[in-house]
Amino acid sequence: MDQDWSDGQPIYRQLQDRVVAMILDGSLGEGDPLPSVRTVAAETRVNPLTVLKAYQQLADAGIVESRRGLGMFVNAGAKAKLADGERERFLRDEWPRIRATIERLGLSANELLAESTSASNKTKTGRR
Repeated sequence: MDQDWSDGQPIYRQLQDRVVAMILDGSLGEGDPLPSVRTVAAETRVNPLTVLKAYQQLADAGIVESRRGLGMFVNAGAKAKLADGERERFLRDEWPRIRATIERLGLSANELLAESTSASNKTKTGRR
């Protein structure tokens, strides 16, 4: 896990967001174990209780489950549940600002799609 921390959010929440991102991008699949609390604490140089708090909040949300003596594991359906929540959050919190910027700049859907396709092709060919 990345060790760069932002001052704008508690570290346990940033750890939680990183686990969510790992589940959404497929680095952690359903049924996979989460890295141990001790391993994450050592790698990120944070207190193990901070890591435990992040994991516990994910468990409280039904994203992961604790298996006694084995650790924490990603629940079945976690990716879909997280994707639904992230979509809702994006549409509620981020999309209105993005849409306002698009309108302010007078960009059309065709221009945005063309730019998106162009950027995607550059990434695929290794050019930037």
